[in-house]
Amino acid sequence: MQIPFVKYSGTGNDFILIDDRSRVFPEDDEALIQAMCNRHFGIGSDGLMLLRNQSDCDFEMIFFNPDATKSLCGNGSRCAVHFAKKLGVASDSGVFLTTDGLHDYQFIGTTQVQVSMRNVDKVKEVKGLNFVNTGSPHLIVPVQNLESIDILNEGRKWRLDESFAKSAGTNVNFVREIDSNTIRVRTYERGVESETLSCGTGVTAVALASKKNDFGSHRIAVYTEGGKLNVSFVRNENGFSAITLQGPVLEIFEGVYHAGE
Repeated sequence: MQIPFVKYSGTGNDFILIDDRSRVFPEDDEALIQAMCNRHFGIGSDGLMLLRNQSDCDFEMIFFNPDATKSLCGNGSRCAVHFAKKLGVASDSGVFLTTDGLHDYQFIGTTQVQVSMRNVDKVKEVKGLNFVNTGSPHLIVPVQNLESIDILNEGRKWRLDESFAKSAGTNVNFVREIDSNTIRVRTYERGVESETLSCGTGVTAVALASKKNDFGSHRIAVYTEGGKLNVSFVRNENGFSAITLQGPVLEIFEGVYHAGE
């Protein structure tokens, strides 16, 4: 079986994008998805996405982690928008469907894509740390030694903590605030089970948590290992709304994966 694909990067988060408008990709084949995402024997990626037709909006995107579990992916959504426009099913702005419902999108120039994120009711506290679900669960750990911290060991410790057993574990974001509107973050992602160069839902969670007590409109610059993202939102008495994630998207290459050959 030959599977055409396009490889994308969103601030260092790299993804496999597949045009599945004909619905021939075997999405229940977890071994295939894991093999394609494998960095030594496959294409290598932080996730795989299927793009499909959707009658109620511009398109549908289905995201799989490298372990073949499904979730929301912020950076993946931004890459999917770019891919959809390349295929002619998206415009400069519109609406798409993914794991947690409908999202708006907008191109900012030719390489920047902005997507809306779902509203968040509140920032919770777990073991004295901020915890936010932005479509995926994220724990936020403030640190001073962000450059030297052992992300793998520290991330795994929190990722498997019993506090998050009901949500199948958590993503872990280690953060250092630069100033009131600028944050540095490194993320350990569940499903990848390692550090990734960027995480859109994690960046969003970190930005919201930084203003959990400050009502009003905010725009936060978040620097990841793979680049800069901007998160805008409104904090009011009902929580967080009008949340958007904006950053660059890069198309890297096209190819054909030979499955089972």
